[in-house]
Amino acid sequence: MTDVRTEIEAATFRRLLEHLNRRRTDVQNIDLMILAGFCRNCLADWYREAAAERGLVLDKDEARERIYGEPFAQWKAKYQKQATPEQLAAFAAAQQRHA
Repeated sequence: MTDVRTEIEAATFRRLLEHLNRRRTDVQNIDLMILAGFCRNCLADWYREAAAERGLVLDKDEARERIYGEPFAQWKAKYQKQATPEQLAAFAAAQQRHA
């Protein structure tokens, strides 16, 4: 059952990445941080930490490429917009609420 569970969790994670990086590129990382307290970069950090726990070494750029599905700089150039003053204010307020 553990193998099946791991396969299901992996498929779910891949679908989440597909959703965020192909279908909802309009959702900015700051929006995710405001609403959920994590973003694509957090997922990359968690991925890198999970790899390290298993004795695998990934640098920050390698982990981000696995999460974004392409080099982070490419994804950023295509999709990331400058945060608006409203987003920055909402992010600061979210940080205060969850501190």
